[in-house]
Amino acid sequence: MNKQQFWQLIEAARDQASNPNDGEAVAREATSLLAFRPVEEIVAAEQALWDLMVDSYTNPLWAAAYIVNGGCSDDGFDYFRGWLIAQGRETFERVVADPDALAELPIVQSSAANGVDLEGEDMLGIAWNAHISATGDQLPPSSPTIRYRELDPTWNFDFDDHDEMTRRLPRLAALHLE
Repeated sequence: MNKQQFWQLIEAARDQASNPNDGEAVAREATSLLAFRPVEEIVAAEQALWDLMVDSYTNPLWAAAYIVNGGCSDDGFDYFRGWLIAQGRETFERVVADPDALAELPIVQSSAANGVDLEGEDMLGIAWNAHISATGDQLPPSSPTIRYRELDPTWNFDFDDHDEMTRRLPRLAALHLE
């Protein structure tokens, strides 16, 4: 399974989910759909997922997640990116390219108004859970390969710096920091 096929899986899961904005609902549907695929595809889906996690490992996005969720640990950033993947390819690619674009999403606006964190920890386990469901066994220990690149040093500042966050992510700051 390559990234294109993985995105098709996510879109199918979003179509079947009771609430396509709910990362947990999308993860459940994706796991269910994936469990019916050949085992090789399930294993390949794990790599495709983590390739997207690598693609989204940027500190501008981390800063955006910090604003949206009122703080963001290492694990919290993983869970936020899982949620972002559950939102589908178009949203994922737009937000990775411009993290401040999160402010345009109705779900982000709603989360700001209601103080709800955006997390999708369950997305990170879809291949693992599908493999167990399909085979009764855990994923092979050799998967996946993850190589994060270095973070942009120009974003190495205190994310609690209100003025700097407002300068760099003005639309998100207006939703969450004002």
